Amino acid sequence: MPTSLRSAPVFAPVFAPVLLALCTALAAGGVSAQSATQPAAASSAPAGPYAAAINSPIRNGDDRKDDDRRKPAEFLAFAQVKPGMKAFDLVSAGGSTAALLTAAVGPKGEVWAQNTKPNTKLSERLADNTVANLHAVVSSFDDPIPKGTPPLDLITINMNYHDIVNTPTDRAAMDKHLFDALKPGGHVVVIDNAAKKGSGLSATKTLHRIDEDSVVEEFTRAGFKVDAKSDYLRAPSDPRDQPFFKMNGAPDDKFALRFVKP
Repeated sequence: MPTSLRSAPVFAPVFAPVLLALCTALAAGGVSAQSATQPAAASSAPAGPYAAAINSPIRNGDDRKDDDRRKPAEFLAFAQVKPGMKAFDLVSAGGSTAALLTAAVGPKGEVWAQNTKPNTKLSERLADNTVANLHAVVSSFDDPIPKGTPPLDLITINMNYHDIVNTPTDRAAMDKHLFDALKPGGHVVVIDNAAKKGSGLSATKTLHRIDEDSVVEEFTRAGFKVDAKSDYLRAPSDPRDQPFFKMNGAPDDKFALRFVKP
């Protein structure tokens, strides 16, 4: 919130012209003191704690090119990532999200990047030996967490739960395995492309979108509780009637859910 202008009488005389000019400018432009300070606060608050992770050399050019769209600072803040965490990224593909998590958990943390088959880009990422605490995992969705994996603090599914729906996976079994793999108080963060409310799973294959309520229902059934929701990727202008990748640059609507293991 902005500093109240009622304190003006206690300023030394030398500051009076500056204060008067500021008040005049705000009045002339029709902008309140509150709205004038909001942009700086909004851009700096979430990025601050994660600036080093976002700028880490662990992340490559392909990782960074989608930063404006994926908003990594907001993602890490919503996932409550902290140094030393053990995190598991489901459907990791080339490891973009996994690399970001690895940079954020630091050298005392560990990250596992899961795919159902070996991924060339992930293998290349790991070949340079600069990310010793990032591990590639090849496993089925039905039982994705390898035996011997220590109890996890965080599991992320970044824009891929709708794709899992389009496989023969027993998602009830998968979600229960995720539940069992987490420490009490651990989280699953699901981010995905939003379908129209009430559409259930009907758009997962045609539009590559999923109804947020269906995700909540499935994870709740596995024992999770909704811990938080975020609008940081919301786009109200999206009619949600076409695939997100055919939006011709227009913003597409995504939801962010954080579940907790009680």
